[in-house]
Amino acid sequence: MTAYASFISDFWEDQLVSNSRHGLFLVLVGFLCSFGFIRLSTRLMRSPRVPWWPGSVVSDSGVHLHHLVFGIILMGISGTLGFWFFDSGIWMELSALLFGIGIGLTIDEFALFIHLDDVYWSAEGRSSIDATVLAVCAMMLLLLGVDPIELEAGNAGAVVFNTVVGIKPVIFDTSSATTTVISVLVLLSVLGFALVCFAKQRLAHGTVGFFLTPVAIYGALRLAKPNSPWARRFYGQRDPDKQTRAEQRFRPDRRTEIYKERFRDAVGGTTSDVYEARLAQRAATAEAAAGMRERAERTVAAEARVAQGQLDPDRSGR
Repeated sequence: MTAYASFISDFWEDQLVSNSRHGLFLVLVGFLCSFGFIRLSTRLMRSPRVPWWPGSVVSDSGVHLHHLVFGIILMGISGTLGFWFFDSGIWMELSALLFGIGIGLTIDEFALFIHLDDVYWSAEGRSSIDATVLAVCAMMLLLLGVDPIELEAGNAGAVVFNTVVGIKPVIFDTSSATTTVISVLVLLSVLGFALVCFAKQRLAHGTVGFFLTPVAIYGALRLAKPNSPWARRFYGQRDPDKQTRAEQRFRPDRRTEIYKERFRDAVGGTTSDVYEARLAQRAATAEAAAGMRERAERTVAAEARVAQGQLDPDRSGR
């Protein structure tokens, strides 16, 4: 126990505090804990096996208060307190933890403020799971020290070379007018590549590519998904060959799509259609099993009466 406590203390001081990443670590911890709890809570709410679990918060007038409301309020309060207690040690750390909790409550209903409709258990609601994964990836990269932008003095060639090769973050050099202009252009280029990835619905490439430029360039040059904004704008009737290739490449039964759906099911639960179909199948199976059990009990009872001579065997046979 002492060795474990010493490991935690050394990790906190040497890896987090000394690198000024303890606040981000607490944001990530609060984020993961609140998201995990609220997803578990909503799955228990709709389960008939846990009728005692408390339901949603509904006002007297029948208004359903979504948990993203509490998340936004918590982020506002903790964010303000974080600036107030910026150099106050434990209070700043507590604000970071509360801010992460607010993010988890809010991003769990990401699809709600995208579609402006309660699509939590529908196919459109799966985007909340995707947004959570991308947010966790971005926080993990920052926590590991992969900074997207770095202020550093150098020369124009180093700015371009390091960014394209990806051995360093985007270097923003303001030592001269030339390097400042080149740094701005390079930064805009990286953002452009990342935006192209998002337009092609290559979300992972766009998120990771903001930190590692070669990933953004790779994603921007790859084929867009068939229903993406990029495909609607540049494929379709304008380029039917690419549209056909995109539909074949990203077909729903593709192995990676199946794995993604399984992951979304494991993290966020199945959609309402699938869940209700499973409940109906389970109920039908239970009803059929009960009917078979009842018929078996009647058969056993009849055979027992025959064996005891309480029923005429010839009549029972008829």
